[in-house]
Amino acid sequence: MKEDIPRAMRAWVVRAPGQLDAVELPVPRPAPDELLVRVRACGVCRTDLHVRDGDLAPHRSPVVPGHEAVGVVVAAGSQAGIHPVGTRVGVPWLRRTCGTCRYCLRGDENLCPASEYTGWDADGGYAEYLTVPASYAYPLPAALSDVHAAPLLCAGIIGHRALRRAELPPGGRLGIYGFGGSAHLTAQTALGGGAVVHVLTRSAAARALALRLGAASAGDAYGTPPEPLDAAILFAPVGDLVPVALEALDAGGTLSVAGIHLSTVPALDYHRHLFRERTLRSVTANTRDDGRRFLALAADLRVTATVTLYPFDRAADALDDLAADRVNGAAVLRFPA
Repeated sequence: MKEDIPRAMRAWVVRAPGQLDAVELPVPRPAPDELLVRVRACGVCRTDLHVRDGDLAPHRSPVVPGHEAVGVVVAAGSQAGIHPVGTRVGVPWLRRTCGTCRYCLRGDENLCPASEYTGWDADGGYAEYLTVPASYAYPLPAALSDVHAAPLLCAGIIGHRALRRAELPPGGRLGIYGFGGSAHLTAQTALGGGAVVHVLTRSAAARALALRLGAASAGDAYGTPPEPLDAAILFAPVGDLVPVALEALDAGGTLSVAGIHLSTVPALDYHRHLFRERTLRSVTANTRDDGRRFLALAADLRVTATVTLYPFDRAADALDDLAADRVNGAAVLRFPA
């Protein structure tokens, strides 16, 4: 049965760098190809922190951040018939692409120059309602709870793409630098595929979590792993770690940088860091196919997010805790029923 939709909703907005404000906004109306979703849970991603702090240039101001939203479709535009009212969906980072440029046509829609993103170009999930183009929303399996599904929608999907970009060989040795929301999901995927995982991070709690999940070792971010690495993924947005991770690679190894923002990378020494066919790769957003593949793989491998829950009215605290490395696993906002 279609529910009554209020005219106003509670939300959090970024108006200026470093500032997240609680406000009341009109409930948005879906465009013809969009769904209106009542949000039940929303993950708190490091990209939200970059939006709040101005590390990413504003695309919309003010803007409601949040791009790991789980909710229920409560209304739909006239051309949005994929997910009927009552369907539970996930709303991810990638919101829209042009579908006609050379990148979209060759399957690389993540590189579309006209791409738009939830919580950056359009209001996101730190609100009681949001809209999403129907073809960019993911149906979610009933076995996943709202709060455990939320981190999969960006942290999980981006980590999956970063792992693919790292070209880890079967049974290979993977180094993971930083161990937050995305990294702890990626570690589970890699371990499920037979990899040996070494975690390097500054947080003692994160190192303990890594060992509980099955990592072969867990040490300091600037330390040396116990064996050369076939591949590595840098999740921490710390440019200083790029040469550290490159130097830890074996010949032919690849370092994949997963974040949308990275502090300045120091000068690289060709022989120390890149010679012997080491490769440095970036990761730019994701495709919808990445999302579909990862969600299916996560279900097969029973990838489980370790979550730290915050009520919706503590969104500002959640971002502050994430900035101060006080979150173990992934932070998730839970909305009142």
